[in-house]
Amino acid sequence: MKKLSTFALVAALAGFGVSPVLAQSTTTAPAAKPAVTHSAKSIECSKEADAKGLHGKARKKFRSACKHNKASAM
Repeated sequence: MKKLSTFALVAALAGFGVSPVLAQSTTTAPAAKPAVTHSAKSIECSKEADAKGLHGKARKKFRSACKHNKASAM
């Protein structure tokens, strides 16, 4: 009976020893980000910001106002 329990212990430990090795050998690629779709209004406001040569915070502020049809953007 002791021989059987020793075998079971060795088999269990061998199973634990193999598991991390298999987990490390498989690699997965990082998930790709889904494509972002922009509304027509967003694209239009972006083109207007390009035409005005806006960058950084000024561009962000202009586009936000433009997309929400605020008078300050026009």
